[in-house]
Amino acid sequence: MILISHRGNISGPNPEKENHPDYILAAIQAGYDVEIDVWFENGKFMLGHDEPQYEFPFGLIQNYHNKLWIHCKNMDALSKLNELDPVGSKINYFMHESDLGVLTSRSYIWSTNLFDRGILVMPETFNKEPIETTLGICSDYIEKYK
Repeated sequence: MILISHRGNISGPNPEKENHPDYILAAIQAGYDVEIDVWFENGKFMLGHDEPQYEFPFGLIQNYHNKLWIHCKNMDALSKLNELDPVGSKINYFMHESDLGVLTSRSYIWSTNLFDRGILVMPETFNKEPIETTLGICSDYIEKYK
């Protein structure tokens, strides 16, 4: 099963550190994939949930592209990533707002309501549990599923 840290969180939300490059790297080094929030503004990629906060060091993608699940927070980020990697061969990215489910650039189903063959997102928030055929989980409490 793919275990995905939500914004770098492993044992619960930490808004002061979420999406910070060092926090993301720590989660990767702890053995997890990481969902990150990415913006593209003023000609550069930025990290942050509600707004761009941290410059996105492209070394993260170069070195850890197989560990990152990039949530595009604006259309410019989606467009730019699609321009850089149109078929998701290196970068796994997606965009959603209130959708029941979306397909990532690598053809994973990303959903808060998925029961089969996809990534179950924030099961603790939506009172869901993975089943045998769930491919992965994204959670603020991802260590619980290790």
